Amino acid sequence: MKAIELEKAYNPKDFEDRIYNEWVEKGCFKPSSDSRSPLHECYLNKTSGGKTVSKYTVVIPPPNVTGVLHMGHGLNNTLQDIVVRYHRMLGDNTLWLPGTDHAGIATQNVVERQLKKEGTSRQALGREKFLDRTWAVTHEHHDTIVKQQRKLGNSVDWDRERFTFDEGFSKAVRNVFVTLYERGLIYKGHYLVNWCPRCGTALADDEVDHTDTDGFMYHIWYEYADGPAADGSTKIEIATTRPETLLGDSAVAVNPEDERYKAIVGKKLKLPLTDRVIPIIADQYVDKEFGTGMVKITPAHDPNDWEVGKRHNLEVINILNPDGTLNTACPEKYRGLKCAEARKIIIEDLKELGLYKGEEKIKHSVGHCYRCATVVEPYLSDQWFVKMKPLAEKALASWKNGDFVFYPKKWENTFLHWMENIRDWCISRQLWWGHRIPVWYCKDCGETIVSREDPASCPKCGAGADRLEQDPDVMDTWFSSWLWPFGTLGWPEKTEDLSLMYPTTALVTAYDIIFFWVSRMIMAGLEFTGKAPFHDIYIHGLVRDKQGRKMSKSLGNGIDPLEIIDMYGADALKFTLGYMCAQGQDVLVDKDSFKMGSRFCNKVWNASRYILGNLEGRTLVPVRDSDLTELDKWIYSCLDRAVREAKSAFEGYRYNEGASALYEYFWYDFCDWYVEATKLSFRNGDENEKNRAVSVLLNVLEESLRLMHPYLPFVTEEIYGKLPLAEIVSNRTAAGKQSILASEEYKGLLVDAPYPEPVGARENSSITARFAVLQELIRNIRGLRAECGLDPAAKLHIAVNITAGSSAEVIREKTDMIELLAGVSAIDFTDSTPQKSIGSVGDGFEAFLLVDESINKEQLVARFNKEIAAEQVSVKKSEAKLSGKFVENAPADVVQAERDKLEASRRRIEKLVSYVKSL
Repeated sequence: MKAIELEKAYNPKDFEDRIYNEWVEKGCFKPSSDSRSPLHECYLNKTSGGKTVSKYTVVIPPPNVTGVLHMGHGLNNTLQDIVVRYHRMLGDNTLWLPGTDHAGIATQNVVERQLKKEGTSRQALGREKFLDRTWAVTHEHHDTIVKQQRKLGNSVDWDRERFTFDEGFSKAVRNVFVTLYERGLIYKGHYLVNWCPRCGTALADDEVDHTDTDGFMYHIWYEYADGPAADGSTKIEIATTRPETLLGDSAVAVNPEDERYKAIVGKKLKLPLTDRVIPIIADQYVDKEFGTGMVKITPAHDPNDWEVGKRHNLEVINILNPDGTLNTACPEKYRGLKCAEARKIIIEDLKELGLYKGEEKIKHSVGHCYRCATVVEPYLSDQWFVKMKPLAEKALASWKNGDFVFYPKKWENTFLHWMENIRDWCISRQLWWGHRIPVWYCKDCGETIVSREDPASCPKCGAGADRLEQDPDVMDTWFSSWLWPFGTLGWPEKTEDLSLMYPTTALVTAYDIIFFWVSRMIMAGLEFTGKAPFHDIYIHGLVRDKQGRKMSKSLGNGIDPLEIIDMYGADALKFTLGYMCAQGQDVLVDKDSFKMGSRFCNKVWNASRYILGNLEGRTLVPVRDSDLTELDKWIYSCLDRAVREAKSAFEGYRYNEGASALYEYFWYDFCDWYVEATKLSFRNGDENEKNRAVSVLLNVLEESLRLMHPYLPFVTEEIYGKLPLAEIVSNRTAAGKQSILASEEYKGLLVDAPYPEPVGARENSSITARFAVLQELIRNIRGLRAECGLDPAAKLHIAVNITAGSSAEVIREKTDMIELLAGVSAIDFTDSTPQKSIGSVGDGFEAFLLVDESINKEQLVARFNKEIAAEQVSVKKSEAKLSGKFVENAPADVVQAERDKLEASRRRIEKLVSYVKSL
C-alpha cells in the first residue's frame, strides 16, 4: 500500500466549502425517510415489518430576516448541529429544519431608516410600494443569512426551509387567528397598552425591557377648589416622576384607612395648568407609608391608575398622540411637544404659579421598547388580544404530566412563574410589514367579518367586497413564530412531514427568549395539535465577552462568527463553543479563545497525517482480538470510556462534558501515549508486526473520527475520505466492527457513518490500572527533568523501587516503552534509595533520577538553593500577612488562599531541601 498524503499544514479553507457542498448535493442532511437521502434504503430496511425508526427533529430558532448572524447565533447553531449530527449517526430519522422570521418591527425599522436617508417615508411611498421595498430588503438579507449558516456548517435540510411570511405559513397564521376567535379566545378591546412612539405600535408586556434609570421625583402643590380643609390647609402635596401627565389626571387618591386624610375624601382640587376640577378619592391601591400617601390618578397613562379609574368610574383622558407628542386634550401651548420638552415648560409654569415645591434625584425602573430602546408610554387604544389563561392552564398540565423537560431543570421555575401570572396578550401591531389581521368591517351595516379567506361580500347585508374594509393592523411577529414547530411541517394540512416529524424532539434556544417564544409555542402546540411541540427544551446561556458583558454594537465587543471562521475554520469555532458551553452558564470568549479549538484541529490533522504517512509498503490485515497487544487493549478501553462519556453527555445536553471527553481521549490517550508507544512496533518489529500495528492504528483512528465528527465535522470528514475504508471495513473483526453499517449500506461519507457504540468486552480495568501506573511514572520522570532544568533531549538514568504485588510490576515489563516515552537510557531496579538521586513517589513505586556524570551536580544544587531562598521569602511574607489585620479584614476565601499558598511554599522548601541532602 502507498502512503496517503495529507497537506503538511492544516488549512480548513482548502476543504470546508467543498465538503459542505458535497453534503448538500448528496442529500446527506435529509431525513432518512426522504427518498432523496443516501440512507433511505437503510430506513426502508429498518421499517420493513412495521417497525418504527426513532426520529429526531429540531426546528431552528428562526433568526430575524434582516439581521446578521452574531456569535450568539453561532453558539445556538453550533449546539443544534452537534446534537443533530450525533442523532443522524445513531441512525435516527433526523431532520434539522431551517428558516427565518419576518420580524415585523425590526424589519420595518430597517426599511424606514433606509427611506429616511433617502429623504422619504413609508407614508409617502404608500402601503403597497413600501411592502414591495420591504420584500426586496428581506430577500437580500435572507441570502446573507443562508451564506453565514452554510459557512458555520449547519447540517439543515435546505429544501425544507421555511419563512414565517411564506404562503403556507400565512395560511396557518390566519387559520389560528380565526380559530381562536371562534373559540372565544381572541377579542378586541379599548384598553391601556404599552406603546412605542418611535415604532408607532403597541407592544406586549414581555416586549418591554425594564431598566433602572436615573430620574427625578417632582413635588407639586394641588390647591383645593372648594375652600380650605378642616385643618385650615389650602393645598395638598403630590409627587410624580412625570409632571406632564398631570394634564390627564382624573383624581387624587388616598388610602381609606389613612387617618390623616379621611376628612378630605370627597373634596375637590383645582388641577394645575388646566380649568378642570378633580375629586379626592379613597382606594386601597394607595400605599399610605409611601411618600405623602397621596397619589395622582391618570387612568389613560398608568396601568395601576387604569384599574383605579375603572373602580371609581373616573374620566379617562388620553393626552398623547401616537408619535408621543401631547394632543388636543392638553392646553394649546403644550400641544405637539414631546413629553420631555413639555415637562420642562410645565415645571417652569408651575414655578411661576407658586405650585412647584421642588425635586429630588431618584433611580427608578423605566420601560423601553425591546427593539429600538425608546421609552414606552402607557397608551389607550383599540387592540386585539388573546385570552392566555385557558392556554396557560393546558401548558401547565402538560408540564406536570412530563410531556416536556427543561435542561437545565432550573428553568422550570421561570416557566411556572410566568404561566401562573400570565396576562392577556396584545397581538395587534400598528405596522405595515406583517400578517394582516383577517378582519373586515362592512361600511354599509357595520358588520365585523373574521374569515380564513378574503370575503367576497358582507354576510349580513350582502354589500360587495368594495364596501368591505380590512383592519389596517398586522399581527405581532410572535403570533406567527409560536406556530413554528408544526407550521413549518405543513400544518394545517396533513402532510407526511407532520405525521413523521411532529412533535419535534428538541428545542435549543437561549434563555433570553423563554417568555417570548418557548412558552407560547407550548401553548399553541397543545391548542392546535393536542401535543406539546417538543420534549427536550435545552436552554443555553448567552455569549459574553471576557468581562462578562453582553456583546453589543455600542460596546464594540462583538465577535463576527465569519471572522473567526476565516481565521481558524468552522471546526475551531464549533469545538471551542461546545467545549466552553456548560449547562446553566454564559459563555465568556474573546477572539483568542478560538485558538484552543484550532490547536485541537491541528492535533487531529497531524496525528492522522503521521498514521497515513506510515502506510508505505504496508499491507492491512484483519484485526483479531487474539492479535491485540496489551497496549492495543488499553487504547480500546480508553476509546470505549470516551464513547460512553460522549453519549451520556449528548443525551443530557452537557456539551462541555462531551467535548472534554473527546479532547482528553484523543489528545492525551491516543496521540500522546498510544501513537507514540506504537513507534516501538515500527522501530523494532518485523514486517508482520508493522502490518498488524498499522492495521490497528487505522481501526482506532477510523472509530475516533466517527466519535469526534459531531464536534469537528469538516476536518474529520476530510481525513475520513482519505482512509482506505474498504480495506478497514473488510478487515474489521470483533475489536472494532461494533456499529459499522453493513458494507452494502455503507456510503463512505463520515456524515452518514454510524456513531460508535460502547462494547463491554473492550473494558479492562486491570489493563487500565497497569497503564495508569506507567503514565504516572513517565509523568513523574518528565516532571523531574523539568524541575532540574535538564535538556529535553538528554537521556536520563533512573532507578525504580517497586512494591511487590502492586500494579507497578508492569514497569519491569514495559521498560522499552518507558525509555521511549520518558527519554530514558537505562532503568535500574532497586530495593533502597540510591545515593545522589532525586526521588518521586507514585502508586506502588518510587522513581529516582540518578545524578551521575551526565548531570552537573554543583549547578543542580545551586539551582535548588536559589529556589529554596525564593520560597523562604514567600513564606515570610505570607506569615507576616497572616499574623496581622489581614485575617480580620480580608474576605474568608482570600485569607484561605493565602494560607494555602503558605503551606505550598513550606512543602516545596521541604522537598527541595531533601533534594539537596540527597545530592
